[in-house]
Amino acid sequence: MNKKIIQETLAQVKKESSKRKFSQTVELVVNLKGLDLKKPDHQVHAYVQLPHSRGKPVKVCAFVGPVLLEQAKTDCDGFVGLDDFSKHKDKMLAKKLANSYDYFVAEATIMPQLATVFGRVFGPKGKMPNPKAGCVVPSNANLKQLHQRLQKTVKLLAITDPIVHVAVGTEEMDEDAVVDNIQVIYDWLLHHLPQGKDNIRNAFIKMSMTKAYVLGANADESSKKEGKSKEQPAEESKEEAAVEEAPAVEEESQ
Repeated sequence: MNKKIIQETLAQVKKESSKRKFSQTVELVVNLKGLDLKKPDHQVHAYVQLPHSRGKPVKVCAFVGPVLLEQAKTDCDGFVGLDDFSKHKDKMLAKKLANSYDYFVAEATIMPQLATVFGRVFGPKGKMPNPKAGCVVPSNANLKQLHQRLQKTVKLLAITDPIVHVAVGTEEMDEDAVVDNIQVIYDWLLHHLPQGKDNIRNAFIKMSMTKAYVLGANADESSKKEGKSKEQPAEESKEEAAVEEAPAVEEESQ
């Protein structure tokens, strides 16, 4: 994806946005095509390292045994020691914990106990510590470095629907940083989809409270596409309607 195209589209989104009392999240939406999502190798489920943070702190909680306990206290936003697992057998407490953090990391040696106590709540929410994100660690792990890396890690997911929707920054961030983040994600998809560019139907940039603008289209073209012209193919109209109706991206979950 040409950097200039991303810059121009992002500038258009910001130009058309009304001033809000909060910093809006900038979101990238990529519609996919030609995939059979029943096949695992056609699904997208990956963690991608961005060159910049997304402008908002990513909260990390650690599940640890005695060896990593002191590190977790100082280097993570929250922690649960092995000796305190029993306190979270209450389903409501486990749900509250799951909703309070973006990423959970865990010492590998205590994963069986963690799964027993937290699995029923964390599993369906996608909050179990995930090895793909580097969140299952050995007892000699450096939690400070992991916490820093997760600030720039995003999850790309397209398992049931052919659409990737991810937060890439905020409206107050330096525009070049947001553009870099978008470019890295788009290029990652190009190189990891089975047929590369042929599996990408279109891509949009939007903010929390704005409509979506097609990457590479000027304002008039974006408006026409979002207007769902009668001349559009039914499949494309359906996908673009999904972009318009999609809720704002929530904080990162695993």
